[in-house]
Amino acid sequence: MELSADFWNNKYKDNKIGWDLGEVSPPLKAYFNQLENKELKILIPGGGNSYEAEYLFQKGFKNVFVVDLSEIALKNIKKRVPNIPELNLIHANFFDLEETFDLVIEQTFFCAINPALRSKYATKMHSVLKPKGKLVGLMFDAKLNEDHPPFGGNKQEYTAYFQPYFKNIIMEPCYNSYSNRQGMELFVKMTKK
Repeated sequence: MELSADFWNNKYKDNKIGWDLGEVSPPLKAYFNQLENKELKILIPGGGNSYEAEYLFQKGFKNVFVVDLSEIALKNIKKRVPNIPELNLIHANFFDLEETFDLVIEQTFFCAINPALRSKYATKMHSVLKPKGKLVGLMFDAKLNEDHPPFGGNKQEYTAYFQPYFKNIIMEPCYNSYSNRQGMELFVKMTKK
């Protein structure tokens, strides 16, 4: 299964982006609203159109970075948020990043990568986070597709990937999911060991 830059660019070109809510997801918006430290260096991997990055940037978080394989998705963010610095929109593979961050926001990236990479995802998350850094976001708690994204899973499976690298792992059913995701999402929050 080749989930390449071309694969994702074609999704945006053809407007086949069913995962895209067109707005910041309610659980993440609620989480962002309680953040106080505007100096946090935040990464949104596989961020796509990243309404989350837009929301954070407009709330005064200037160290928000999006990494994505799709150049089209990054250009879409720049069109909507012209003030966001070009350096904050990283056209690259998340697994090639070498920078570190205080906070990583998970929003539809984990479910978009080949499930064979999930263990590597946990390892890489650990390496891109600064000491005491946090991984926070949403993961599907549902059986979804097996041959194309989004790929589903469950709390038990996810915990096995993260336990070696993270502590204070919280994975709870989301009470405030977007309407078409009700009962299908886990709110996840964990701290780098």
